[in-house]
Order: sequence, then C-alpha cells, then structure tokens
Amino acid sequence: MRPPISPEQETLLRELRTELRQHHRGGRLLVAVDGRDGAGKTLFADALADVLREDGSSVFRASADDFHRPRAERYARGRASAEGHYRDSYDNDALLERLLRPFRAGAGFVTAVHDLEEDRAVEVAADVAPADAVLVVDGLFLLRPELRDVWNWSVWLDVPLDVAFDRMAERDGSDPDPLADSNARYRGGFELYLQDGDPRGRANVIVDNTDPTHPARVFRDFC
Repeated sequence: MRPPISPEQETLLRELRTELRQHHRGGRLLVAVDGRDGAGKTLFADALADVLREDGSSVFRASADDFHRPRAERYARGRASAEGHYRDSYDNDALLERLLRPFRAGAGFVTAVHDLEEDRAVEVAADVAPADAVLVVDGLFLLRPELRDVWNWSVWLDVPLDVAFDRMAERDGSDPDPLADSNARYRGGFELYLQDGDPRGRANVIVDNTDPTHPARVFRDFC
C-alpha cells in the first residue's frame, strides 16, 4: 500500500501542477520523473499523477522498469559492467515507439513490454489517450540524449548517495554500502549517465527528496 501524502508533499505537488499548467494548458503531455535508483521516483510519480487528476485531467502512468531488455542483453558486457547498466538496461526503441510517440500522436500505446522478474516479454492491452491527457513516466535514464527531447516537462529527484543505497538495500536486499563491489555496476552506470549531457541540468524541476515527506524544491544558481 502506498503511504499517505504528507501536507508538505501535497503542497509541493500542487505547486508543480500549477507550474506545468502555466506552460502547457492542454494537449497530450509527456512528463518524466528521473533520478538515481533509490531516489523515490515511483512513489513521487504516483503522487504527482494523483494530484494532476484532481483538476479532472486524464492521466496515465507508466514506468521505464517495464521496458527493460532481456537479462542476456542487459548483462552482455558483464555482470559488473557500468557501461552495460547505462547502455543496455532499457529498450529505448520500444519505449519510444510503443509508448511515448504513440501517446503523443493519439495512437494506441502500451505501458509495458517486459516482465523484469520473470525475464519475459509481455503483451498488454493498448490504450488511446484523449486529445488532452498527461502521461507520467518514472525511471532511470529518462533524460538521456536519445530521449530527452520527447518530454514536455521533467522532474529530477535528488537524494544523497548513502540514502539512495540504503533504500535500495531495504527494497532489494542489496549491500547498503555505495562503495561495495556489488554496487559498482549501478554506481558507475549512473556516473556515466551524469556525464552524458548533464541530465540533471536539463530537468525543468529539481526536488530534494531526501525526506519524501518533506520534499524541497531546489533552484539552480545561474550566477
């Protein structure tokens, strides 16, 4: 069960909704929620979608986790490969051609192509969005160069490295030490991502999500 939204979360999410609508009054909108693994992307995106629905908007949800490549492709460069984590984890062609572009065009789109736990392809029923709708997608690497231009609006979640790996350990049973050898793939893959065109700097909104019940907007210093 999803935890209830705190008053501080609700206030911030409604401020973000207002900002989004100031820039995009209507149409089919694609919204990305990005950040490192353990940043709280899924819960944040779920809550954002709920707040967007409050004004009667038609809102759809999807996750990049449902667009993973098969395990053999993900680990083709080796189980510990940071480059493999960044380059090979996700089927970006499927994400674009079966979800994002069809949604934008008003054609049939699907919100999943792969079951990560069972490592198999899945077939789900296609949806069609109305002329005014929002698709909120959470996931790693959504602001990478081959995807960044498709989004109408994006949120980046910041959390300290130790907090992120503590959350991953609680969720996955992994080692909470960011410097552990078993975490080198994920730590290094995300560093490659950060070096690949400054995804954090390209986000429309940055949120400090260290304490999810007290998220705080981070404003860039352009001086």
